[in-house]
Amino acid sequence: MGLLGRRRFLQDSACGFGALAFAGLGASTVRAAETSPLASKLPHFAPKAKRVLFLFMQGGVSHVDSYDYKTFLAKNDGKMMNFDDSRTVANTGQRATSQRIMKGPWSFARHGESGRWGSALFPEVNKHVDDLCFIHSMHTDGVAHGPATLFLHCGSTTFVRPSMGSWVLYGLGTENQNLPGFVSIAATTGNGGARNYGNAFLPPVYQGTALGRAGAPASEATIRNLTSPQSPADRAREFDLLREMNAEQLKSSPGDAEYEAVAGSYELAGRMQGNAPDVLDLSKESKETLSMYGIGPKETDTFGRECLMARRLCESGVRFVQVTYGDGSANPAWDQHSNLPKHGDHARAVDRPIAGLLSDLKRRGLLDDTLVWWGGEFGRTPYAEKNGTGRDHNPGGFTVWLAGGGVKKGYAHGATDEFGHQAVENRVHMHDLHATILHLLGLDHEKLTYNYAGRPFRLTDVDGNVVKEIIA
Repeated sequence: MGLLGRRRFLQDSACGFGALAFAGLGASTVRAAETSPLASKLPHFAPKAKRVLFLFMQGGVSHVDSYDYKTFLAKNDGKMMNFDDSRTVANTGQRATSQRIMKGPWSFARHGESGRWGSALFPEVNKHVDDLCFIHSMHTDGVAHGPATLFLHCGSTTFVRPSMGSWVLYGLGTENQNLPGFVSIAATTGNGGARNYGNAFLPPVYQGTALGRAGAPASEATIRNLTSPQSPADRAREFDLLREMNAEQLKSSPGDAEYEAVAGSYELAGRMQGNAPDVLDLSKESKETLSMYGIGPKETDTFGRECLMARRLCESGVRFVQVTYGDGSANPAWDQHSNLPKHGDHARAVDRPIAGLLSDLKRRGLLDDTLVWWGGEFGRTPYAEKNGTGRDHNPGGFTVWLAGGGVKKGYAHGATDEFGHQAVENRVHMHDLHATILHLLGLDHEKLTYNYAGRPFRLTDVDGNVVKEIIA
């Protein structure tokens, strides 16, 4: 049986996660006799975090309606004022357009011993502000969702570049050879799609593995991708046969690096198919834990399940886990250009699961070495879009928060202007955030490079500075 025949054999006989893993992990440049490229690697310096858990709020949560409290919005509600609108500038070059200031529908209050501001949009997460590190001065590249989402994940708005999870896996390897080192749960198919968890020019072994898709029930991640109609005994016999055939082929083609790499990917796919379903089996969790994540009630069940899957993956040694909250449509979940109160529906779907995740990580001792990152590709404008009932995209100033993994607790860094429009104090670019996250993992963003097309590339391109002020 030739190489293509073996590919067809695996895809036809090992359905679900085995075939999925082969598609994402078929490295063609690594000899099976050598150390696995996914083996755990030493960082550049002592890390504060071992892994990243990214909660991606697709579409852009309104920072001025959640964590960036601005009294000027209420004081000037309804007034027409001039702003440099990012979308207008990008489309026409026109600046200082007249816009109607719009206060938000949610009240703000101080929370925790740190007294951090949070709105009624996220009442459960607000109980955890003393564990959160807010960055209120974020700014990024890209006005539209596609470019901004790609920049968030890959550090580029247009060029095909490796995603952050792939860079992390390339730099550190994985702690569990029986699971993928980079998993994207409920990945969105739009705004860059698979590029957001892709390896680009890095070896294919560093590509992220997608479970489920945005807007689909969480059960799809386990049913469609992980289950097999075969019994464990049948799967074992199948992969034993595959090993025997591969061994015979290697005897006739010694030193064939490409073939050895493909054969190794088959075995990895087999190990994954045998281990991943158990890791993601939520029936092993207590009723108290399921309730804490909001599993059961329709409103929070899907995201709650996805967050609990993420915790179990982190606990099992997966290096980079992303959970996307989105509906999979052309208009991402948090993208309220009109009907801003719709933000409330989305907040109710994620608030309890995120709070449960933070509580669970903390009580299990995982928060100490897991860096939780929450945020979207940009924020929203402090004024009404087209004098309507929603807010437009705002890449010039927005908020993200981090927790655990070596960041300061109950801390706030940077600030936007008095309306929340532009980052003005201790500004943090997306390249800076990427550099800082890598630093917390023990990776120097200037040294984490890969030579391609005649020059070295890195996640932060030629920019990025570590935000040392937020590091504990």
